[in-house]
Amino acid sequence: MSHRNAPLTPTGRLRLARCVVDEGWPLRRAAERFQVSHTTAARWAGRYRQLGPAGMLDRSSRPHHSPRQTPTPVEQQVVRLRREHRIGPVRLAARCGIAASTAHRILLRHGLPALATLDRAIGEPVRRYERARPGELVHIDVKKLGRIPDGGGHKVLGRAAGRATAWFAAHGITIERVLTDNAWAYTKNTWRQTCHDLGISPRWTKPWRPQTNGKVERFHRTLLDEWAYHRPYTSDRERQAAFPDWLDWYNYHRPHTGIGGQPPASRATNLSGQHT
Repeated sequence: MSHRNAPLTPTGRLRLARCVVDEGWPLRRAAERFQVSHTTAARWAGRYRQLGPAGMLDRSSRPHHSPRQTPTPVEQQVVRLRREHRIGPVRLAARCGIAASTAHRILLRHGLPALATLDRAIGEPVRRYERARPGELVHIDVKKLGRIPDGGGHKVLGRAAGRATAWFAAHGITIERVLTDNAWAYTKNTWRQTCHDLGISPRWTKPWRPQTNGKVERFHRTLLDEWAYHRPYTSDRERQAAFPDWLDWYNYHRPHTGIGGQPPASRATNLSGQHT
């Protein structure tokens, strides 16, 4: 494709060059005939003599040398972190000490598409949304992790669960609705009665459609990648001890691309302490 400001197409350039080289037209006459400058006519005639018709095509405007381009080791680090942790430009920039726009350009150069374009689990377009206020809809699910015996290992199953309404209430957040899957525990009267007693409206995902509860599913993946399996722990106790610091970082410091690079605490009234 010709440059948008180019006075001639490749076909026009070839006609001009042939007039000068093959038919012996003076450069000025050819320049007037094709309504270009004398230097432009000379350039295309020279390329035709050197390269023939192939020389009439556009050349890349990319410079031969880019002294300000990101150093190769940094680019390699960006690509490696992207492939290992599946994180986007904002978090790559924070880890590599570069601008998010630079990380984005590096990903483009290496043919790595934006994570936000697809749901990596099902290959369908991502449908994002954000409720108007905290607590309007809380996504709930249970994640089981293998318990680590002293010395390492992953054969014994561990589990953790708990009620969060009191914690939210202490931070000025009222839970209005909850969204769960159709697991046995969420379809019994005990769950329905508990929600009724707390003034919460229960909702359920469509059967066999875990992406409906995608927010909590995405949190679980982050939980596994950045805490549970982020490094080799020697015991379950060591992994549990690392959880509070990770959770504090996740809530108050970790940039989330879904909310403009802000941490979750920025969405809750005074949760981050900005009004105290």
